[in-house]
Amino acid sequence: MTKRLWDITELYFDPKRQHHYETLFTIGSGYLGTRGAFEESYPGDTPATLIHGIYNHIPGALVPELVNAPNWLPINVTVDGTPFQVILNVDKADFMTPPNGLALGYSRSLHMDTGLLQREVLFRAASGNIVRLTFSRFASLHDQHVMAQRLTVTAVDGSPAITISAGIDTHVTNAGARHWSADRQIKASGSRCAVQVTTEPSGYTVGMAAALISDYPTHGITEGLRASMTISFTLQQEESRIIDKLTAIYTSRDVINPLETAEAKLEEAAVIGYQMLFDAHCHEWEKYWTTADIRIDGDEEIQRAVRFTTYHILIPTPRYDERASVGAKTLSGLGYKGHVFWDTELFLVPPLILSQPHLARNLLMYRYHNLHGARNKAKANGYQGAMFPWESTDTGEETTPQWSDPQPDGTRIRIWTGDSEQHISTDITYAILKYWRWTNDREFLLKHGAEIVLDTAAFWGSRVEYNAEQNRYEVSQQIGPDEYHENIDNSVFVNRMAQWHLQTALDLLEWLRANAPADADRLTTALDLTPKRLTHWRDVIAKMYIPFDREQGIHIQFPGFFEMEYIPVPKYHPRTRSVQEIIGHARTIQSQVIKQADVVMMMALLGEDLSVPAGLDVRQVMINNWNTYFPRTDHGSSLSPAMHAWVAARLHLNDEAYEMLHHAAHIDLQDNKGNVRDGIHAAACGGVWQAIIFGFCGLHIDANGELALDPHLPAHWREVNFNVYYRGEQRTFSVKNSV
Repeated sequence: MTKRLWDITELYFDPKRQHHYETLFTIGSGYLGTRGAFEESYPGDTPATLIHGIYNHIPGALVPELVNAPNWLPINVTVDGTPFQVILNVDKADFMTPPNGLALGYSRSLHMDTGLLQREVLFRAASGNIVRLTFSRFASLHDQHVMAQRLTVTAVDGSPAITISAGIDTHVTNAGARHWSADRQIKASGSRCAVQVTTEPSGYTVGMAAALISDYPTHGITEGLRASMTISFTLQQEESRIIDKLTAIYTSRDVINPLETAEAKLEEAAVIGYQMLFDAHCHEWEKYWTTADIRIDGDEEIQRAVRFTTYHILIPTPRYDERASVGAKTLSGLGYKGHVFWDTELFLVPPLILSQPHLARNLLMYRYHNLHGARNKAKANGYQGAMFPWESTDTGEETTPQWSDPQPDGTRIRIWTGDSEQHISTDITYAILKYWRWTNDREFLLKHGAEIVLDTAAFWGSRVEYNAEQNRYEVSQQIGPDEYHENIDNSVFVNRMAQWHLQTALDLLEWLRANAPADADRLTTALDLTPKRLTHWRDVIAKMYIPFDREQGIHIQFPGFFEMEYIPVPKYHPRTRSVQEIIGHARTIQSQVIKQADVVMMMALLGEDLSVPAGLDVRQVMINNWNTYFPRTDHGSSLSPAMHAWVAARLHLNDEAYEMLHHAAHIDLQDNKGNVRDGIHAAACGGVWQAIIFGFCGLHIDANGELALDPHLPAHWREVNFNVYYRGEQRTFSVKNSV
């Protein structure tokens, strides 16, 4: 593959799109993520470094949020006294000697194969001298506590005098919300500077230390909330100089003394040097891409987009931390306040199970360590077992806000997801079972996974309601994946997945009794899995109400759905806003407009195991479901297109499958939702990987426990190559198009 298929490049800086590119150009190490803001800053920019687990809940805020850490990026350059900044337009008369300087050329690229962000600017100072500035940065994948920057200054025309000031800035907020206490350590001496800050009231401490490495005398200085180091030198024409800046970071989640540890790590990194740090970093990326990369022959646009989405799965996922998880906006923006949703288990975990199983395990362990929060929520709501929160942070408790931020008219909308979107407990169980089947990680299942599966099953056993008149079990006041319809009764997705969950729990308990009897006895006692409770589960499975219209041969999303107003969603094209935004919230919730894959999501997860009445062809039911619900779907959520691509590919609907894949793969690159400024759409990224591997390539575990393919590639794709792990072994697949 050519190098350009590994690069995302911005050839012209447009201030109106700076927040979009800040998100796209996020770098990360599985420990932190840093947005692609400029080193020298720019008016209106939104620099942010987000570190796993550092949450805070300030007085007056609705919920806690992931905290923006001190900014380690600042590198300010002056050329002959002119501060460097990306000024692109000046009056004609000032072109040769612009009073504030002028950027004559600009290029910035994210090199996804190495996680390196690089920017080149040709800059003319007010003096007329011209320099080329090359900025490079990476967050080390080899040592997650180290970040590195390199500035190369080249005199293109003239002999400019250069001054460089670099440091750490603690004057940071979350869009104005201040999380760091006033008690801070800020110091600088010679070529070193350091800061330590603490969140208030959560009490997390972050220590950062930086070094400016050059052959010139360096002066350290503290100014207000910033510590910096400064050097000066003069270049001869065509002469270049390289200046490196290294930064180390630790938090109180890692060590007792973050600042001291960061300073020690900095000295270690300074001895190693930028180049060796970068080489080790690249080696780790090479190992990542060996199994994570999907190589597509015949579609360069999708090839680049898929690498982009895969990159944004890999950089936020904790490598060594099993008490942190990936939020819906990864570590690339402040959207959703860094909270963890079902996006993680159903969209991010599956690609990681196959490509980086140790990372998938870390994410599932986050749920295990937070079982207490799930049990607390179940108890508080009058249920048994474990009921996972819809949104969670570091505590494991429910952190979904009950009200939205003020709307343009000043009103707030009630948010019901924390109360009623309860399928997340089953989503987590689904991910655990998928991990077990693909990895055969017996230790995880016995010590951690089985407890989650069984205790969340206990929740569903207590949550369902028996309808004596109909002699069936129902689930009221739910929100399925289609969040346009709130507090509905008998969502077919929720009911069928709860039924699946209970059956899975019984099957698992039977397996434990046969293969790990001591663990079966331990969990039976600890979770109070009495014969009466298990008999109840079997009764629920047998009598669960699965809404179905036999005459039309379709699952009913929920009773009453088809009595609502029909709105022809396909006719609302072209559009840049969701149908809900166009027709309004009140009308949408009383219509048949679907936010995202719901029945289609059920088909993606369960395949043909849908619970179809006897005598009906399951495959035909799936086609009927698709023909019914696809035209009604708004794709108002970024989670939707990839799931539709997956299912369409399995149903041999090639045109629809490719259209949905293209949409999903470009949600962030093309800002299809208009909100990439808030962060990457993590679920869309994970969904794209699954759509290609499980959908177009048809990878699955067959009845004999072996891996098999059932490919249906787009006609113009010649070949797809990929590697996966299956039960500890790496397998290589090459799927060629037979069209």
